Amino acid sequence: MADFQPKPVISKARTFVRRTTSTILLWTLVGSAFASNQAWAYFGLVAVLALISMLEYFRMLKAAKVNCFPIFGMAVAVAYSAAMGWFYLGGGRLSSGGAQELPAEYDLIAIFIATTGAFTLQLRHPIKGLESLQSVAFNVLGFVYIPVLFHFAARMVFLVPGPGQVPGALLLMMCLTVTKFTDMGAYLVGTLIGRHKMIPHVSPGKTWEGFVGALLIALVVTCLFYHFFPAADQLGVLGGWAHVVTLGLLLPLLAVVGDLAESVLKRALGAKDSGQMLPGIGGALDLIDSLCFTAPALYFYVKWVTP
Repeated sequence: MADFQPKPVISKARTFVRRTTSTILLWTLVGSAFASNQAWAYFGLVAVLALISMLEYFRMLKAAKVNCFPIFGMAVAVAYSAAMGWFYLGGGRLSSGGAQELPAEYDLIAIFIATTGAFTLQLRHPIKGLESLQSVAFNVLGFVYIPVLFHFAARMVFLVPGPGQVPGALLLMMCLTVTKFTDMGAYLVGTLIGRHKMIPHVSPGKTWEGFVGALLIALVVTCLFYHFFPAADQLGVLGGWAHVVTLGLLLPLLAVVGDLAESVLKRALGAKDSGQMLPGIGGALDLIDSLCFTAPALYFYVKWVTP
């Protein structure tokens, strides 16, 4: 008797249910942080996700037998998060409700330590061609890619002036929502009508139909956010409809690139998911990969482009 093979539709339905359940649990957690209106809740959520993602990153490297320095890498990530937390939650943040930006020296010092420390640790080992450089490069890449880029999600809530501990909360919520609706839109539209593969050598499931659907859905979500929270409210920093439409196209584009960037990393390391923290989604890094690109983009756009 031939072995029973489950129908693909059942597998897809199960994946959809697991993915939806994980998404609901995730948004419950995020919603709780937003409802608290406490700076520590925002920053704590970002820091915990960043550190879990960093841990998953080193686990993937270990599974792929890539030499690196995970203890040092995690120590730098923890120290970076702690220093940023001290600045925003205690010693460095303005108490008058004004905007506060982390000095560029924080990032530069952290990258300096991550780079020089990795090279110093490599000095203990014999030179083995490119493998010796890869040990250093993977440590520095992991630090910049995950803690530095993702922490812009926390920095964003302190970028704009306003009342309360987290004056930029709505700006961050818009970034999160647009980014996640991009992912959901690409998944749903691609599943329903996707026919033409986008970049099969990187992500076989991505289609051009899903990509276009994601852009349109994200643009609508961005415009709805600005419509319901007009210029008199927190989103006034966006500076008008021209900037809103630009961001409505820029953010989902970067969200797709961020998702594909992690796909490059996982395929290069032979990993299916970064972890198993969220059934149907994967690990923490699978969750924040797009935000590592969209959060810095929105931060710098508001800081340098909008009036």
